[in-house]
Amino acid sequence: MARGNQNINDQLYRTRSRNAAREQPNPERDRRRQIRSWVILVAVVVAVALGVHFLGNYGKGKEITLVNLPCWSNQNVTPFRDGILYYDGASIHHLSSGGTIRWSFPAGTGVEFSVGPTHLAIWSGTQLYLVDKDGNSTYNESMEATVQFARVGERYAAVVLGEETEPKLVVKDLRGAQVDAEAEAFSSLMILDTGFYGDQGQYLWTLALDVFGTAPNTVLNTFQVGKMNTGEVNLGEALTYKVIYESGRLRVFTTRQVYTYDYKCVQDTNATMLVYGWKLIDAEIPDRGNARMLLAPTSQTSSAQVISELRVLEGTGDKRYTLPTTCVGAGMYQGNIYAVAGDYIYRADINSQKFFGYRIPVPEGTMMTAFLGITSDGRMLLASGEAMYSLTLPQK
Repeated sequence: MARGNQNINDQLYRTRSRNAAREQPNPERDRRRQIRSWVILVAVVVAVALGVHFLGNYGKGKEITLVNLPCWSNQNVTPFRDGILYYDGASIHHLSSGGTIRWSFPAGTGVEFSVGPTHLAIWSGTQLYLVDKDGNSTYNESMEATVQFARVGERYAAVVLGEETEPKLVVKDLRGAQVDAEAEAFSSLMILDTGFYGDQGQYLWTLALDVFGTAPNTVLNTFQVGKMNTGEVNLGEALTYKVIYESGRLRVFTTRQVYTYDYKCVQDTNATMLVYGWKLIDAEIPDRGNARMLLAPTSQTSSAQVISELRVLEGTGDKRYTLPTTCVGAGMYQGNIYAVAGDYIYRADINSQKFFGYRIPVPEGTMMTAFLGITSDGRMLLASGEAMYSLTLPQK
């Protein structure tokens, strides 16, 4: 027992000695403690500051600006290059994406128009105008029959004339000289749409509907401008509504599938994709490589859009995205997906499933109700009721 007590006393003595040594002044030890405390404090402050910075960028929309445009949402507002076109019932006006008027073209009443890479086509009755990016008319003549519609490419304009089920397709250069015409291929058909593709738009595709057959049938034709018909294919009963040209091939969207054809209408069956229940709403088409095609559920793309999901097709890739909230519209720009809801804009890189939210600096009580497209310099066209706005897109 005495030995046990002695051991306990020895242990207590050693403990007291160590504590006494710690309590003795030690400048070097105190200096190290002080430095360590300052390092920890600075690290915490920096971390908090960085957190506030990034939350501010993502939450408050610090990097974006909003401009109220001098037009209304019911004036056929259309992106054109780095600017905006709208029609006020008498003239077509071109604005910069920031809202400054660049030029006005006196088109008259009751006109329609479509845009191309450098020109726009304007028509009413038999009258056709071709106007360049600076507002100068390069063609102004009356056609041989009523103009149904016109489309403009890099070198040519395609004009659909005459009755709906006996149309004639006329191709002109951008100064109005006729270079081709086709009527026989469209006998008893209704031309739905047309567009140019290939090197500098030397080829032309058309979609036409057979309205006199036992069942509706859409026909895809391809032409080389100034030469013979290069191909024809029957697409069946499913509604065909969009054709995109990418990497030497035509991607044809129906309400059921996406079909892929070469410039002579030879199908690549391995590239067929099922899109039933989905509708193409935007596409980003590079000069080389695969297009990025943005789709939304068909049921969510009515006049009152409430989009909650998105889908991107790129090559053989197929990705799905869930939006943070229901949105009134969505588009693509430089590899990013953008969607708008109320007073927020959401952004996600197409390679990520994560959306970041940015507050739109709108006047109090203003909510965005429609998305009308994106200009080539990265401004989104938005409507709040009848009012129109231009919004800079937030980047990474």
